[in-house]
Amino acid sequence: MARTLSLTVPSGHLTLGNLLGAIRHWADDQRGIDSLYGVADLHALTTERDPAATRALTLEQLALLLAAGLDPDQCTIFVQSHVPAHAELHWLLEATAYDGELRRMVQYKEKAAKQSSVRSALLAYPVLMAADVLLYDVETVPVGDDQRQHLELARDLAIRFNKSYGETFVVPRAVTPPVAARVMDLQEPASKMSKSAAQAAPGVLRLLDPPDVIRRKIARAVTDSGRDVTYDPAAKPGVANLLAILAACTGATPAEAAARLDTYGDLKEAVTAAVIAVLDPLQRRYADICADPGMVMGIARDGAARATELAAPTLARAKRAIGLLSP
Repeated sequence: MARTLSLTVPSGHLTLGNLLGAIRHWADDQRGIDSLYGVADLHALTTERDPAATRALTLEQLALLLAAGLDPDQCTIFVQSHVPAHAELHWLLEATAYDGELRRMVQYKEKAAKQSSVRSALLAYPVLMAADVLLYDVETVPVGDDQRQHLELARDLAIRFNKSYGETFVVPRAVTPPVAARVMDLQEPASKMSKSAAQAAPGVLRLLDPPDVIRRKIARAVTDSGRDVTYDPAAKPGVANLLAILAACTGATPAEAAARLDTYGDLKEAVTAAVIAVLDPLQRRYADICADPGMVMGIARDGAARATELAAPTLARAKRAIGLLSP
């Protein structure tokens, strides 16, 4: 059976973009494949974080994954740090990676340029991402353009390790994911809506935003010159973003959504109603789930146990191949 792995990072509160662009599709795809989903809390440590906030965000994201429809009877749901094999394999791959190739990572260069001092974890985290994938013998990985370079690194490390120490890892290949909603910032429609943005960011719709906050943010969303409601991402990026959100929430195409609207005011009212209609039941399920935090942690423990079992053969092969002495 094919196996897939997808993780969120507790670097901020999940957004509407995370739901429409990824998580909703995970819930649809979890049946019929061996799917692993979870929270990559180790990846959140590349920059300084408040420990209590990191723990709270990890629990929040676990509960939101469940509220969004991930079913522990259909898939494996776990927290990355609860499976020690991720960190162990990361170190073995660090012994295979080169400093130069890590410094060429575009995301590293962009993020490092914005910081006066850079943690070594920021340089090394693409190797941890490689360990996440290689640990579970995943054959195909859906990637967008922003993660393609990281998958190429995972492929390079797997090929290099196999050549040096014998066949150990499945070499994953990138696949283009099904077309999904690409939700942009309401105030900066040229940029993706980011969960890492400041909590008060006016252009980011978060999954737990109450209805009044959603209404205010959408009411203040950037539109464009002119009055016609048309889907033209190049000429009208703000309007196109709102139409893309409306289409993703209602199941229409952006062009179909545009044809039903006459003014920008109509558009914003329709988007507000559609977003609230999607988020209200999710928020209700989230509240019910959070009423029993022991249940959430139980699911995470069971998921970590299964993930550990799946990862064990690959980690053992890698340790033996590289020359570590078995106990």
